[in-house]
Amino acid sequence: MSERERERTGVFRIGAQPPVGIEEILRYVYEALLEKGYNPIDQIVGYILSGDPTFITSHKDARTVIRKVDRERIVEELVRFYIETKWST
Repeated sequence: MSERERERTGVFRIGAQPPVGIEEILRYVYEALLEKGYNPIDQIVGYILSGDPTFITSHKDARTVIRKVDRERIVEELVRFYIETKWST
């Protein structure tokens, strides 16, 4: 078997790919919080301000997913999006 064939046969994926970008991560966490009956805005803000991961449900592994991104990067992305959306000319 060639090296290329071994590489192809050794790769497999189970289930959906985890979200990677900040937008994808926030959407994923938001939806997981909604499914569990939480107010997603309140919970995400609580997490960002406090750093306490228990603000985020472990449902669908959302707590692990959101902790892959630094909270400062999340705030930066939210501020950038808000300013670009509200103030762009």
